[in-house]
Amino acid sequence: MAQEDVFKKLVSHCKEYGFVFPSSEIYDGLGAVYDYGQYGVELKNNIKKYWWDSMTLLHENVVGIDSAIFMHPTIWKASGHVDAFNDPLIDNKDSKKRYRADVLIEDHLAKIEEKINKEVAKAAKRFGEAFDEAQFRTTNGRVLEYQAKWNEIHERFSKDMNDSNFEDLRQLILDCEIVCPISGTRNWTEVRQFNLMFATDMGSTADGAMKVYLRPETAQGIFVNFLNVQKTGRMKIPFGIAQIGKAFRNEIVARQFIFRMREFEQMEMQFFVKPGTELD
Repeated sequence: MAQEDVFKKLVSHCKEYGFVFPSSEIYDGLGAVYDYGQYGVELKNNIKKYWWDSMTLLHENVVGIDSAIFMHPTIWKASGHVDAFNDPLIDNKDSKKRYRADVLIEDHLAKIEEKINKEVAKAAKRFGEAFDEAQFRTTNGRVLEYQAKWNEIHERFSKDMNDSNFEDLRQLILDCEIVCPISGTRNWTEVRQFNLMFATDMGSTADGAMKVYLRPETAQGIFVNFLNVQKTGRMKIPFGIAQIGKAFRNEIVARQFIFRMREFEQMEMQFFVKPGTELD
């Protein structure tokens, strides 16, 4: 059975047996948002309790906190989330569909890897027990050609992402002749940045409102409370701070069921040590 079919059966099973429901389903649902049913919430709570107890009760130098979802926007500016927590998006003018540019390229690289693996599999079947995969990968002309192509694209892709060079990222999509899965055309727009944080206004009036964000991760709540925890708990380094809480990400290409949601919970523990002693 294909992996995609197995995944569909898993999703169907979760809904049929009361584990996970699509949110707002009676009103056509809300993409990448899910509700946990009567059995799903019990399973989730059991996992959370097991994790929490194993982190905070079994370790004397690990404590827990529960920080607020809303935090001062300067925190997210200082952490780099405002400027750098972005997805590069590109639209196809014919299908009117929006894609993550990096995902399009990663999928293209995966197809090249698949071609390499097919060549290896055919050779393994042909030569049987005498087959030396490592030697085949370094000597076969077709595999070397595919690998060189993969290396070239990956090197250019990594540089573009690191440099936020969206103009060349679009050009790479064109050079790789990547087409829209729906329209089959290469009629792409420019690549644009899209911040993944949900923003809202906090304040009683529109003029005096402050722009705040729903946290995209729980770690920042731990970091900003480091001194509070250390002083009030008389904690000595090394020690850890654990937290379970909601996080929010405005995923544009949301997929993979509950493995990639817009609203989700994180279980996270940050352990603090003196610099240079982390391997002791």
